Amino acid sequence: MTSRPHIDVRPITEAEFTDWLRAVNTGFLREPTPSKTELEARRTQFAPGRYLGAFDGDRCVATFRSFAQELTAVGGTPVPADAITGVTVTATHRRRGLLTRMMAQDLAAAKERGDVVATLIAAEYPIYGRYGFGPATWMTEWTVDVPRSGLDPRRAAPDDGGRIDLLDAEDVRKLGPDLHERLRRTQPGAVSRGEWWWHVNTGAVRIGSSWKEPFYAVYRSADGEVEGMASYEADDNWQDKQPHNTAVVNWLIATRPAAERALWHYLCSIDWVTKVKSGWRGPDDLLPDFLPDPRAARVTEQADWLWVRILDVVRALEARTYDREASLVLEVTDAAGLADGRYLLEASAQGASCTPTTRSADLTLDVVELAGVWLGGESVLRLAALGRVREERAGAAREADALLRASGRPWCPDMF
Repeated sequence: MTSRPHIDVRPITEAEFTDWLRAVNTGFLREPTPSKTELEARRTQFAPGRYLGAFDGDRCVATFRSFAQELTAVGGTPVPADAITGVTVTATHRRRGLLTRMMAQDLAAAKERGDVVATLIAAEYPIYGRYGFGPATWMTEWTVDVPRSGLDPRRAAPDDGGRIDLLDAEDVRKLGPDLHERLRRTQPGAVSRGEWWWHVNTGAVRIGSSWKEPFYAVYRSADGEVEGMASYEADDNWQDKQPHNTAVVNWLIATRPAAERALWHYLCSIDWVTKVKSGWRGPDDLLPDFLPDPRAARVTEQADWLWVRILDVVRALEARTYDREASLVLEVTDAAGLADGRYLLEASAQGASCTPTTRSADLTLDVVELAGVWLGGESVLRLAALGRVREERAGAAREADALLRASGRPWCPDMF
């Protein structure tokens, strides 16, 4: 047998960016050679040290990228996050530990930088648990059968004095960032959006050949405040001289339920549209109950969404809020050694402190499970029933469940 050549895993140089992007495209089964437009657009995001590559000779055969992000904890405090994307291993070089080496380098650097968590959207479920990531938010997509919904399309205007207007892309780039900032300050699981996001999602920056200009709608309250916004597209489907078009929502954000209701009612009132696909919503989204007949909204997709990896247990638990007073000792296991230890959490509605301790543990859980309960969407009792949390003191799982569960499900509106 011939021995495998040494594969170098390291941060890429700017001169290697084209080869790195070609490897990304290959891994995601896209046309390998990037266009000049895509290359120039993506090169503007290059940050030394945050792009890793695995090189077999001169060829890049695995890729990994991270960037600075903020993630909103329960209660609205943003924590610094290491957002991971662009993860690929070329099919010819699988099962050689390349992702493990890249992940170890990146997480160690994130810990050194002071990031509290790492985040990613997992394309393949089985991969990331071994690196300490756990699913922390989930998404649901509904398809609304508009004729069945019970809405009167002749009464589409908001009944609260607000109004719906259509915008162009330039207006979205002006008004959208402030609206999103107001939303993410109140929504656990939401992540920051930089200028790049708004440029890519309004066509100012083109990174692929499939861009289709969407429609944009904005909701303004009676006093003129922008409180909601949506981007959507529509197909062109006629059968027997009757329209059967589907409106597909790219994204919809709002700071008040009234704004959400108005935007969904507007989308369900558009001439020729008989179906509305909601896009990525939270599992407890209000959409179905905004309709006179909630059964008109059928779940067509449901899956894990944002995965979180706790890097700093103390800062993570102190960043979020709690609505009751309790003291809890958590034994956190972490095979990578980045977050393992025994921690005393003392929480109340006035704040929380978390410190390493030698006191006997109340609960033992892996860092994978900690992600979901930290963001408030997972039940400690459920995890205990599954054998993924071990109760060291009788009654501790129920106490922890009451302390750590949030009033609403966490939701991440974004893919990255």
